[in-house]
Amino acid sequence: MDDVKEKLRILLDYWIEHNNEHEQEFREWADKIGSLSNEVTQQLREAAAKMSAASAELMKAKQALPESKERH
Repeated sequence: MDDVKEKLRILLDYWIEHNNEHEQEFREWADKIGSLSNEVTQQLREAAAKMSAASAELMKAKQALPESKERH
């Protein structure tokens, strides 16, 4: 079971980092498109906010994951 927890811990780190990258990219595109479409800008910013919220939930999951027991 420790190997499953360790794999999940690695995946959670990856997912959080990946979400952060997408969040930043959404914000950059919102800034680029800003003068062309307020609606698109707002939707991209909303997507970025939701990505941030998803990352926060993943972080909570990571923190709630029990520590692995040391093997002797």
